[in-house]
Amino acid sequence: MSLFPEESAASAALQPLAARMRPVSLDEFVGQEHILGQDKLLRRAIESDELMSAIFWGPPGCGKSTLAFLIASHTRAAFETLSAVTSGVADVRRIITTARERRSHTGIRTILFVDEIHRFNRSQQDAFLPHVEDGSIILIGATTENPYFEVSSPLLSRARIYRFEALRLEDLRCLARNAILDPNRGLGRFSPVIDDDALDHILDWCGGDARSLLNALEAAVITAQVVSDSPTGEPHRHVSLAIAEDAMQQRALAYDRTGDSHYDIISAFIKSLRGSDPDAALYWMARMIASGEDPRFIARRMVVHAAEDVGNADPLALLVATAAAQAVEFVGLPEARIPMAQAAIYIACAPKSNATVVAIGRAMEDVRKRSPAPVPLHLRDSHYRGAAKLGHGSGYRYPHDFDGHFVAQQHLPPGAASRVYYEPSDQGREKGIRERLDYWRNARRNATEP
Repeated sequence: MSLFPEESAASAALQPLAARMRPVSLDEFVGQEHILGQDKLLRRAIESDELMSAIFWGPPGCGKSTLAFLIASHTRAAFETLSAVTSGVADVRRIITTARERRSHTGIRTILFVDEIHRFNRSQQDAFLPHVEDGSIILIGATTENPYFEVSSPLLSRARIYRFEALRLEDLRCLARNAILDPNRGLGRFSPVIDDDALDHILDWCGGDARSLLNALEAAVITAQVVSDSPTGEPHRHVSLAIAEDAMQQRALAYDRTGDSHYDIISAFIKSLRGSDPDAALYWMARMIASGEDPRFIARRMVVHAAEDVGNADPLALLVATAAAQAVEFVGLPEARIPMAQAAIYIACAPKSNATVVAIGRAMEDVRKRSPAPVPLHLRDSHYRGAAKLGHGSGYRYPHDFDGHFVAQQHLPPGAASRVYYEPSDQGREKGIRERLDYWRNARRNATEP
């Protein structure tokens, strides 16, 4: 307890709303029911004070740090905190030394909460291993990045990963209501009246981030004018849509060009192209462009997927995608967004076939698994002096000398001739390709080699 309660109260009043509204019990915690609901493992571990080392993984403002501080108030263990952004090896050693002495002298465990744990390099992360292993500390790491990429494997094997999700709309609305009504920690002392469209705007634009929500609410309420137009005539602060828009400024898109959301959004974009949904493809593309993604990265993915997901069902898709990639280099943003959008729409609306990617996958598998076979003699280069004496090119039949510019002969080495790699679909131009290919393959099967 503080020796100066008046000073503590004044200090708390100066904290941002997001800090003041931190829950003081698990029942006050909003969201993450999939890991904190009644009878869930994490909740039972917290309530019984039997927590094991854990990694809290999720987007900003979803409650990772909030839950860590709730654990601090529930545990009988000592609770230490570090931020990987501002702390170094010396800080870690100091806490570890204190934890070992505490456990040796008093038997009290130490929970160490490391915020932004992905900011530590692998060597720094591995420094925790022996102390987690021998029970000197219980480690809780919080990260916005995928821990399978950003946290060392040995440390992951000693911790349980809890995936936090962005807060749902109903969770955010509950948080907003609590903050608006609470007269002590929240905004209730201002008697705020927030128009429905203003609140909906803030809820929509905070992107599932509780911190962004509460910061925007606080900015909107404390900058709103005091009016007395309520039925009771009591003064209050009226937050209109215009004030809410001003408080939000612009949407903080959840996107990091090197982080987890980068891969999630490009995945959504690709799957929208593959799923023949041009509207969704344009939305995800716009998200990436607005967030500062390199347009060349987007263009490269479209070139790949024009071949992978459309292929010969519409060969023009690859040409359009390649032209868009060239346009990105030639004109740059913002104008390049137009040919990029054209390519995305074309690929999404084109007939689909993955026969090309399946075919090269089968061929690569055979190359890996089978011993390299020699090139058949009739296919070998016969243009140099002495090749004829070696039999190179002997028996080769020139297709243009035959009707239909085709002659049945084998082009694969022995042992690979029976394998079919390319199986055209019945979509778009591949339907005609399949008819021609069936004829040629049948002719080869029935032909007698010279």
